Amino acid sequence: MSYFAATTLHRALRHFETAWLFTRSDFKTIIFPVMVFATVVSPRHNLLALSYALCWLWFHLFQFNASNQSYSAHEDVLNKPWRPVPSGRISAKDSRALRWGLMLFCLGLSSLFSLNAVITSAVFAVLIIVHDDLHLGDHPIFRNLCNAAGYVTFELGSLLILSRESSLDGTSIKALYCSALIILLTIHAQDFADVNGDLKSGRRTLPIIAPEGSRIYMLCALPLSSFALASFWSLGPLSSVLFVSMGSWVGIRYFRDKICDESNYRLYNIWLMGVHLLPANVRFRALAW
Repeated sequence: MSYFAATTLHRALRHFETAWLFTRSDFKTIIFPVMVFATVVSPRHNLLALSYALCWLWFHLFQFNASNQSYSAHEDVLNKPWRPVPSGRISAKDSRALRWGLMLFCLGLSSLFSLNAVITSAVFAVLIIVHDDLHLGDHPIFRNLCNAAGYVTFELGSLLILSRESSLDGTSIKALYCSALIILLTIHAQDFADVNGDLKSGRRTLPIIAPEGSRIYMLCALPLSSFALASFWSLGPLSSVLFVSMGSWVGIRYFRDKICDESNYRLYNIWLMGVHLLPANVRFRALAW
């Protein structure tokens, strides 16, 4: 292999690694739950369409993270120093330029599928501007609203591509509404482990402005949400007990195990994965036992 080819390959691999590092921590929080949701909720299933949906989702996540991490480098030094900006792999200025390029790329990618996919991509770009550039992500209430809207946008786009439909059926719409409400009510679960970095950046999250109240809230919200969802999706008795028990356990851990918030958040994501599996009881009667 020539020196030029070896150098080009090395640079390409470094760029791929940088892209991976932008999204690495969000596979458990975004990629896996959203793809599970889209697979369960979609009335159609096709391996090629699934790969298209995964590609669409990852590039939109990459777009968001390139923007968001360019603003959060000072807190990531404490919370996630391996990310591309705080580790010095890319500057904050270049990360923001990359974000605008990815926005155009994502719009073009969406145009390959449907007009609704393009609209979804455009709405997502606006949400990034509102969250990052207008700094509404620093406000505890607007942060949750932006997160819920962005999460549902991920789900909607992936679902549209996987189902290959210009519109969604009733079950899909109900599942999206449920997901939006759960994310809105509980997504600040991610903020407990990041308190030190958020304090340094001046961000006001619920665990910062109400350290005890936010934990009491999680203790109540997770089991009550679990019970409501089990009833809404008509789960069987055993499935209901298991799901409500999981939500209750995670809520208790957030209340009692304050030094284990990183592992608490991982457990929250397992519970959230379960939330996204519940519509399977309507599609396949898979949770009727």
